[in-house]
Amino acid sequence: MLPAAVAVILAQAGGAWASGRPPECTEAFGRAANVWERAKSPELGRYCDLVASAASKLAGAASAAEGALAAAREAEGLLPGHAAPKALEGRALVALGRIDDAQRALAEANARSERALDDPLSLLAWARVLARTGQRDRAAEAYRALLPRASALSGGERATAAAEAGLLLLSLGPAAIDGSVAALREAMRDAQDDTEGLAVLGLATALDRAGAGDEARALLADRAPADPRASLRSAGAREVLAVAPAEAAALVAMGLEATDPAGARAAWEEYLAQAPIAPWAAHARAHAAHAAKLGPRSSARSGR
Repeated sequence: MLPAAVAVILAQAGGAWASGRPPECTEAFGRAANVWERAKSPELGRYCDLVASAASKLAGAASAAEGALAAAREAEGLLPGHAAPKALEGRALVALGRIDDAQRALAEANARSERALDDPLSLLAWARVLARTGQRDRAAEAYRALLPRASALSGGERATAAAEAGLLLLSLGPAAIDGSVAALREAMRDAQDDTEGLAVLGLATALDRAGAGDEARALLADRAPADPRASLRSAGAREVLAVAPAEAAALVAMGLEATDPAGARAAWEEYLAQAPIAPWAAHARAHAAHAAKLGPRSSARSGR
């Protein structure tokens, strides 16, 4: 009989499949009480154990991603052709930073089953892959599909997913700015530790680009990190910014405008050097010109 713990892990890891586990493992559990059926498919039991093991490892520390990758690939070797091992392989590869390999694995999972990437964690991995390989419009579609399902994620994962979605949409231009503001508001509500300062800076930038400059300045006066540069150097912030790396300079610039106009101007110029024909280039040039007029440094932000 398949271990009871495996059923629990699969149920927790599920989402791509309505039952909480792949269809092939649902069938295995249904036959578990029949010794003759179990004897006819011993590989299936081991396969389901491996799928559960990979999912469990991916729910833990990033250091377990190598073990998850090994388990997913062993499951694929036992029963080739199912979507679950490829989806888990892709998630593990994203965690390991092997984005091109992850894209191939997740695309193969999707080719095997149109529901393979339906669960929030697999969809988040797919959105990250698309964003980090420059497929921004497809990534935006994936993030838009993900956010309504994000309640299934942990608080930290929800904040990270919303921040990534917001920054990616921010980079797409005026047509996506309302979605960016909404996503970054959600990110700021759920933000923890590394992502909190990033979410505040991102939302302020989005608000300013949306024409709500007064609200953006009030937010920065109340909640901006004392050192925007340091806030964006954290490991968590760097992971989020990987979906829209050019936006980092714009966020720093917004965070510095009230206290360090010279630093803000330099950051706006850095943004323009990286994205000279970006949808927000005119916005950046206007801010750089304004910072130049303010002099080398303004008075400290009130309340600091």
